[in-house]
Amino acid sequence: MAEFYRKKKKVCYMCAGKDIDYKDVEVLKKYINDKGKILPRRVTGACAKHQRHIAEQIKEARAIALLPYTK
Repeated sequence: MAEFYRKKKKVCYMCAGKDIDYKDVEVLKKYINDKGKILPRRVTGACAKHQRHIAEQIKEARAIALLPYTK
């Protein structure tokens, strides 16, 4: 019989004391997939408040061409 286990809940990166800025392209790349779409909360592990902040920063980085809209 297969044993099931609960996955550990991911800790929000920003609640842990880190801050995300639109200039930190390497950090923002963790929150977009290979096609350039913003990953959802259930994948990133961010809380709702910080997921909105992450999305704003990604959109700002796209607007000034630090991140691509699509790949």
